[in-house]
Amino acid sequence: MEKESLWLGPLRQPVRMAMLLFTGIVVLLYIWLVANALISETALGMHEMIRPHGRPLVWAMLLSITGAVLFAALYLSDFHGALENRPGGFFDIVSLITSRMAMIMTALIVLVMFYEVVSRYVFSRPTLWANELSLWIAALVFLFAGQYAMQQRSHIRIYVIYDIMPRWAQKASDVLSVLLIVGFTFALVWGNYADAQRRFLRMETFGTAWDPPIPGTIKPAVLIIIVLVAIQAVSNLIADWNKAPEHHSPLDEIDETEIKQIRETLEKK
Repeated sequence: MEKESLWLGPLRQPVRMAMLLFTGIVVLLYIWLVANALISETALGMHEMIRPHGRPLVWAMLLSITGAVLFAALYLSDFHGALENRPGGFFDIVSLITSRMAMIMTALIVLVMFYEVVSRYVFSRPTLWANELSLWIAALVFLFAGQYAMQQRSHIRIYVIYDIMPRWAQKASDVLSVLLIVGFTFALVWGNYADAQRRFLRMETFGTAWDPPIPGTIKPAVLIIIVLVAIQAVSNLIADWNKAPEHHSPLDEIDETEIKQIRETLEKK
C-alpha cells in the first residue's frame, strides 16, 4: 500500500494511537480472562461473551474489540492499495473503511478456525462456538465485500454492447442500472423491514448450544448494507458522469501490477 494519506491527513497518527490503545486493552483483557479461567471455576467463557448483561468485564471486552476493529479500519483506509481504484466519489471513503473492516474480519476467521483446529486435534477439546462464530463473521465479510466491489467497479459486467454505444447512451444505461439497483434496494427494505426489526428487537438466536443471535443481527445488517451498496452506486454514477468514454478489450483483464508482484515473489524463492 502507498504511504501517502488518502483522507485522514494529520489525523492519521491519532487514529493509529487509538487503534494501538484499543488493541492493547483487548490483549490485556484476554490475558486476564485466560488467567481467570485457569484459577476459577466460575470464569467467563464464550457463552458469556454474547450475553453481556450484568457483566461489566464482558462489556469492556466487546467495546474494546469494536474500538480496535473500527480504528484499525479507519487507519488502514487511509492507505491506497496497489490494485485499488483511487477514491473519487462522495461515498468512496465509507466503502473503503468497511472494506478494511471486512479484511480484519477475514483475519479473525482464520484465527478462530486455527484455534478450533488446535483445540480439536491437539488437545481433543473441540469448541461449541468456533464454527458458528466464523459463520457469523463471514456473513458480514460477504456483505461488506459486495459494497467494496461496487466501489471498485469490479462486479461482472458485459461490455459488448456498452462499448459500441455513444457516450450519451452509455450514460443512459448507467442511469438505468443505478435506478434498478435503487429500486431493488427499496423493494428489499420495504418488504423485509418489519421482519428484520422483529428479529433484532427480540435478538433472535441460532438455536444451538452456543446460541448466538445470528438471525437477529445479520437480517438487519443485510438491509443496512444493501442501502450502503445503493448509495455507493449513486456515488459511482456521479463520479463517472464526466469521464471520457471507456472501451474495453481482453488486455484490460491483464493486471500488470499483479503480474509484477507475482514475478518478484517467484524470483525471491
